[in-house]
Amino acid sequence: MSDVDGTGEPDGAIGRFREELDPVVFLFGAGLTLGLILLYFFDPNLVQRGIAAGETVMYSYLNWALLAIVFLVVTFLVYLILGPWGRLRFGEEPPEYSFFSFFAMLYSAGFAAGVVFWGPTEALFYYADPSPLFDVEGGTAEAMTIAVQQTLFHWAIPQLAVFTIMGIGIGYYAYNYEDVPLRVSSALTPLLGRENLDGPIAKVVDVMAVFATIGGVATSLGFIGSQFIEGLRYQWGIDLGTTGIILVVTAMTLAFTVSMVLGVDRGIRRLSNFNMILFVILMVATLIVGPTAFLVLMGTQALGGMFNDFVAMSLFTGAGTDGGTTWMNTWTVFYWAWALSWSPFAGLFIARISKGRTVREVAFTGIAATSAASIPWFIFVGGTAVWSHHNGIADFGAVIAGEAGAEVSGFILFETFPLGTVFILAFMILVTTFFITSADSSTLAVSMMTTGGKAQPSNINRVFWGVLLGMMAAILMTLGGVNALQSAAIITGTPFAFVCLFTMIGLIREFVSDGSRVLLQEDSWLFGSGPKDEPSAAELSDDD
Repeated sequence: MSDVDGTGEPDGAIGRFREELDPVVFLFGAGLTLGLILLYFFDPNLVQRGIAAGETVMYSYLNWALLAIVFLVVTFLVYLILGPWGRLRFGEEPPEYSFFSFFAMLYSAGFAAGVVFWGPTEALFYYADPSPLFDVEGGTAEAMTIAVQQTLFHWAIPQLAVFTIMGIGIGYYAYNYEDVPLRVSSALTPLLGRENLDGPIAKVVDVMAVFATIGGVATSLGFIGSQFIEGLRYQWGIDLGTTGIILVVTAMTLAFTVSMVLGVDRGIRRLSNFNMILFVILMVATLIVGPTAFLVLMGTQALGGMFNDFVAMSLFTGAGTDGGTTWMNTWTVFYWAWALSWSPFAGLFIARISKGRTVREVAFTGIAATSAASIPWFIFVGGTAVWSHHNGIADFGAVIAGEAGAEVSGFILFETFPLGTVFILAFMILVTTFFITSADSSTLAVSMMTTGGKAQPSNINRVFWGVLLGMMAAILMTLGGVNALQSAAIITGTPFAFVCLFTMIGLIREFVSDGSRVLLQEDSWLFGSGPKDEPSAAELSDDD
């Protein structure tokens, strides 16, 4: 770590750490997280009851809001891709990264660890218990296609949309207007006003963003840690117990902290590129080894069904169906809340790497290019799992019945393959490295949040939040495994549904004024008399 005064004294690094902090956001964000950790050590049952009570409130009164808001955000992003507003640019400088690196970082830092975790598992649950929206009996051949269709819906577009809307909201103002910092509250610039970005409402949003990020990323670290531990137990009979949970989480925390300290270019970018290569290799190998013809036919039908039923699935509340509301809360609402808990950090990180790109490029990469990467994975891996269970090649009955954790599905599937051990090792490496890129980018984002939007926070700041993140994940895992992790995601994510809504409203308000000039320039270009370059917001805001 370098010092700030050139003396080489360690006080230089500490001085930089103290000088860069936004004291309100740092103290309240750290205080909330540390307070929950300390309370756990004094009374873990109280923490567990509090998490359960918060989850109940969210499920009972705000589930409909999450469904409606996420659907509106998806609709708005599609318009940005197709409409004239997409020509607006994030600043006037050229992009920092190639499109492949930009895409790989955006995908890896978003939700790719969850994609790998749930890839072999999720369709199995829908196969056994299809959504009440569809009149399909569980465990049948017809249920296989519906199961993959439902999985594609949950992972292809809507989750990605909440990350993307926050990224556009933060980056658009930060790169095009003076005195707008690179932090989460900047997404509300049109509603708060630039002069109020250091005011109490902005501070509350940033503190919420810190807490939500810690909760959401700790949820993912818990999922990945439990998958790693369960894999060791299932495949090689190694039972690590509670101590093992702490050791695995500590090792993962150390790994992503090292990657984070290396920075975006040397750490996150290189690891993201490696992730995408291994991801594609494992996915294609599964297609070749699995039931290739079935996967192509079933996947085509499932993809068509997802687009055909997209609106119905987006707004399905379960009303008027037997157990529909419970099913919807368990799956769709949980996923939307989990994604929303990631939206502050994912949005901030997307904004951080999007300088120089157009709104259309960011929106397209955020929901279309990333969906194009996830869809084949769930078709090939999830479809193979369902087909193998339906035809008696692999037995996932214990997983479906809840007698075994979802963590073991990948190991059950890949051990039926030729060279199964190779597949299992690649799977464990992939899920771990994807999490490392997600965790280090999220910790970088939290560090940026607590320093008022500095793009390069000090290493002390980054390490502090990395350790805190690891501690939170370990606590959630020992509290109750997957159930506690899901509850934490629901509680921390739900408030950001409304932040995303207000971000969208602010962007519409801003784009309406800028967009009229974009449309005029675009019309002039169509008739051969106007400029072809996409204008920046700064150019559009200049007086004529």
